[in-house]
Amino acid sequence: MNVTLRAFIKKELVQTLRDVRMRALLFGAPVLQMTIFGLALSTEIKNIKLAAFSRPGDAMFERVTGSFYASGWFARAGYSPGEDPFELIASGRADAVLIAPDEGLARSAERGGGKMQLLVDASNASKARAVEAYAKNIIAAAAAREYGGRAEPALKFDVRVLYNPAMESSMFLVPGVMGMLVCLITIILTAMSLTREREMGTFETIVSAPLSNKEVLLGKTVPYVVLGLLDAALVVTAGYLIFGVPVRGPLWQLGLAALAFVVTTVSVGTFISTVSKNQQQAMLGGFMFLFPSILMSGVMYPIENMPRAVIAAAYLDPLMYFVRLFRNIMLKGGDSHVFWTNLGALCLMALVTGGMAYKRFRQTLN
Repeated sequence: MNVTLRAFIKKELVQTLRDVRMRALLFGAPVLQMTIFGLALSTEIKNIKLAAFSRPGDAMFERVTGSFYASGWFARAGYSPGEDPFELIASGRADAVLIAPDEGLARSAERGGGKMQLLVDASNASKARAVEAYAKNIIAAAAAREYGGRAEPALKFDVRVLYNPAMESSMFLVPGVMGMLVCLITIILTAMSLTREREMGTFETIVSAPLSNKEVLLGKTVPYVVLGLLDAALVVTAGYLIFGVPVRGPLWQLGLAALAFVVTTVSVGTFISTVSKNQQQAMLGGFMFLFPSILMSGVMYPIENMPRAVIAAAYLDPLMYFVRLFRNIMLKGGDSHVFWTNLGALCLMALVTGGMAYKRFRQTLN
C-alpha cells in the first residue's frame, strides 16, 4: 500500500471518528439497539388474558384453572361471573375463555366426559395456536396429576431440545439482530460518504489528488470495512456478555463470515452513494435496500413460511446468508457444509456488488 493511499484511509477514519456523535452512533448505538431488540423481541406468547367460568364449588375446575395461572403464560382477565364469554373476547378483555361442563368437571370426568370448552381469539392466528398448545399441555399435566397416571397411553416419546434447551428467544433472535445492526451501520454510513463529500465541496479535491480510480475507491471503502468489522466484534461480545449467547464455533469462521458480509454491504452502500445526489437520497436509498433485506433475512420469522416468489428473492439477500452463518457458528458450532456454502454465496455477492460499485464509481469520477 503506497503512502498516499495509506494517508487517504487514515484521513477517512479520522474524519469519521472525530465527531463524538458519530462515535456514539458507531459503537454505542449497536449495543443499545441489540439490548433493546433482545429484550423486546420474543417468540414466546405470555400474559394471555384468561377468563374461567364454572358452577360454584367446582374444586377440580378451580385446580385446573389454577394450573393455567401458575404456568406464567396466562393472566387473570377482568370480568364478572355473569358476563357473556363471547362478549369478553369480542371486547378484547379476554384472549381465551375456559368453560367447565354444566354439571361440574369432576362429575363429568366420572361419567367418562370431563370435556371443557376453550374459546380462543384467533384474530392473531399465531397467538391462537400458541394458546391452544399451552392449554393442551396444561390440561394433560392436570389430568395426570388428578388421576395418578391412569389410562396411560400405549406409545410414549421423549423430546430432547438441541442447541437451545431452555427455548430462550434471545438465542434465536440475537444472532439475527447482530447481522441486522452491522448491515444497517455499514450501508447507511457508506452510502452517505460520497454524497457528503459532494455537498461539502471536497469531492473535487479528492479527484484531483494523485490517486487512481481504484485507490480513491479503496480509500473511501476500506475505512468502513474496518469499522464494520469492529462493529461485528462489538455486537458478538455484547451478545455473549449481555444475553449469554454462546460462540460454539471457531472465531476464524466468524471473522471470515463478517468480512465477506461487510465487504458486500459496503459495496452496496458505495453503489447507492454513486447514484445519489445528496445525503437525503443516499439515506432513502439505504433504507429502501434495508427494509426488504431485513424482512427476507429470516431474522423475525422463517424464510420457509414465505411464498415461493419471495423465497426466490430472498436468495439475493446477503443478510439471509449472514444470519444463517452467525446462527450456525454461534449456536451449532459451525457445520462445515453450512459454513462453506453460505460463505461462498456471500463471497460471490461481494464480487458482484463490488464490481458494480467500482464500475459506477469510475463512471462518476469520469
